[in-house]
Amino acid sequence: MRKKNQKQMPLMPSEIEHPRAKDLDRISGILDSIPTTTEMVLQDLTHGVKNRHSGAEGMTAEQVLRAAIIKQTEGFSYEELAFHLIDSRTYRNFCRIGITHKGFKRSALCKNIKAISPETWESINRLLAAYGDDKKIEKGKEARIDCTVVCSNIHHPLDSTLLWDSVRVLTRTLNKTKKYLGIDIAFTDHGRRAKRRMLGILNANNKKIRVKRYKDLLKVTEKTVGYSKSAIPVLDSYISPDPAKVALAMAMSVNFKELIPLAERVMDQTMRRVIYDEQVPASEKVVSLFEPHTDIIKKDRRETFYGHKICLTSGRSNFISDCLIVEGNPADSSLTVEMLDRHDQIYGHYPKKVALDGGFSSKENLKIAKSKKIRDVCFAKKRGLKEEDMCRSHWVYNKLRRFRAGIESGISWLKRCFGLWVCTWKSFPSFKSYVWASIVSANLFTLARGANPATD
Repeated sequence: MRKKNQKQMPLMPSEIEHPRAKDLDRISGILDSIPTTTEMVLQDLTHGVKNRHSGAEGMTAEQVLRAAIIKQTEGFSYEELAFHLIDSRTYRNFCRIGITHKGFKRSALCKNIKAISPETWESINRLLAAYGDDKKIEKGKEARIDCTVVCSNIHHPLDSTLLWDSVRVLTRTLNKTKKYLGIDIAFTDHGRRAKRRMLGILNANNKKIRVKRYKDLLKVTEKTVGYSKSAIPVLDSYISPDPAKVALAMAMSVNFKELIPLAERVMDQTMRRVIYDEQVPASEKVVSLFEPHTDIIKKDRRETFYGHKICLTSGRSNFISDCLIVEGNPADSSLTVEMLDRHDQIYGHYPKKVALDGGFSSKENLKIAKSKKIRDVCFAKKRGLKEEDMCRSHWVYNKLRRFRAGIESGISWLKRCFGLWVCTWKSFPSFKSYVWASIVSANLFTLARGANPATD
């Protein structure tokens, strides 16, 4: 019988019968069985702190680690995470937040989660690999290796938009010097003119008009860079009885010193490419002022990506045992030996069977892999290699090829469900932390479900 109103709210149930709640409960048990993870996070949170036992009580290391896992698993923003940690009893239980606790602010969550270093995340993942080996979920006897790209959170890079970004950001900082510090630096705001030139370039009908507008945009950018350079000595010598203003002046000076070289590199690459029709190598290009570490990754003459290439190793359970975040765009074949050696470091032995994407294929890599007592080595594309040289039989080769295809589903799962398609954290160290946080979160679910396959 339906009722209009509930007369009395029931007491909270002792257990929530939902698959996600059960997953989190099993993950909680895994983390409890590896207390070293919490200690490593605590080391990061107290880095540079003289006395960790003094001061106001904040988030515990355990709460920070578990909140980071919830964030990556659900794809929450910090604002959403703060709300759900207050609203959801399941998340509060998982993060060990008491019933009477009022929760944590967005800024506290951001500061603490970002404090976990990529090295700590990687170490946690190795502890999880040891746990999986001990529980016979993933013993590392078979391995499949493939590369993918994690994109940076940037707009599509065009020389015109990068020049406009340079003018916009530098001018904004120059305006702040007068507004917050009272420093009257002589400069002209060319923001509107730069924006018109940028839009004009995007809508130009022919090359002659486009080049003319590029020249004017370059002229405006050069003037703005000149104003910014003149502001640096003024900010460095700024004196005030207010320590907050002195700190702000120093921060602005550092900001100028970081942005000006990037703006000059953008101007240089634009001059070379647009004015002199020169082919600029990808390694010399700047694709973002805000994420300057971003690499240009072009995969097999297909779509171009802007981010970083990562190389993943997984086993039959799809547990991601290793991840190598590389700078630049090296050939996959140059990573083969390193990934095999890293597998040996994690498990204490090389895999008996290994399946790799076609890009890793080479006679030298096959020879080195066989010298490491790897019984069967399967490259998805033969590239002149014979099946009998790689594997014991044609049947084994085909089986390993099908086995290798399974890592594609694991990569897709990471990107769809754990945010590995685009990194939303700023700076290269944070990029690494984001990637590892996604992998650790996915691996915890793999272990939790692998230990209880009947409940999946």
